[in-house]
This record gives sequence, structure tokens and C-alpha cells, in this order.
Amino acid sequence: MAVKIRLARHGRKASPFYHIVAADSRSPRDGKFIEKIGTYNPTVNPTKVELKFDRALFWLNNGAEPTDTVRSILKNEGVLYMKHLQGGVKKGAFDEAALEKKFQAFLEEKRKKDENVISKLSSDKQAALKKRSAAELEVSKKREEAILKKQQAAEASTEEVAEEVVETEETSEETKEVAEDTAPEETPAE
Repeated sequence: MAVKIRLARHGRKASPFYHIVAADSRSPRDGKFIEKIGTYNPTVNPTKVELKFDRALFWLNNGAEPTDTVRSILKNEGVLYMKHLQGGVKKGAFDEAALEKKFQAFLEEKRKKDENVISKLSSDKQAALKKRSAAELEVSKKREEAILKKQQAAEASTEEVAEEVVETEETSEETKEVAEDTAPEETPAE
């Protein structure tokens, strides 16, 4: 029986979540498996991988073939590197102490890379937030200016209307006075 280490899809539509499983190569993708050795969530940034390191190493050492995606996951987690180092120990190139030292150096480098990625993501997020808030501020200033212009135009039009009313009142008073002056005087009837 050929064993594959592959992903079994779970999760809902458009939101995948995978189990990393060791399964018979003839079984369906989401079907029967031999052992679940981890999970993989590609929807979060950075991606989240939980892996049973020793079980993944066990299956690799017993001839299980990982798929391309699982191979990259195992490479990032250091399982393939550990298998490589164990091969060096078997050949006598170095001993167990050197293996541990090299693997700890690999884990330290991986931790630093992960921290750099997380800090870059957070700084990018903060920069995007600042840019968005500056754009919102600019839009709100333009809105305030437009509202102020409308208010000034409304005040100017009300002042013009008030002046016109005052002028019409003055002209109506003048026409009354003129009308009284030009009206024929009544003579008392004798």
C-alpha cells in the first residue's frame, strides 16, 4: 500500500481549512485516512499550521510521499530538514549533538523570519490605516467646505431678500406719500 501525506479539505464554501493526513494513495481526497498529523489554515495571514512533528517525521521515514503543497508545509516546519540531518547521522557525517545544534539554528532562523513577516504585516496594516484616515480627513474637510459655502450662499440670499423687502417697503411708503400729495384736495361742499 502506497501512503501519501496530503491535505483533506474541510471548512465551508470559500473558506477552506485542511487536515494534513497520512492516507492510502487510492482513497478519495476527503475520504478514509490512516492518521491525522496536523492542520493547515490558509485563510489567515500569515497562514497557520499545526503539525505533529514526530508523526510527520515517522511517516516520511517509512516511505510516505508528500504532495507538493504538503512538501512545502513540511519544508517550512523543518520536518524535511530533520529527515535530511538524520540521513547525515546515519552516514556518519556528524553526530546527534551536531544534529541538535543545526536544527536549533534552523528553528531560530525560522522564528526570526516569522517575526519579520508579522511585523511587516502589522506595519503595512498601520500604514494603510493612516493613509485611509488621511483620505477620510480630506473628504470630511471638503464636505465641511461645501456645507460652509452653502450656508454662506443661503445667508447671502436671505440678506438680499431682506434688503429687497426693506426697499419695497420704502418704495411703498414713498408711493403713499406721493399719492397723498398728488391727490386732489376735497373742497367742502357748500
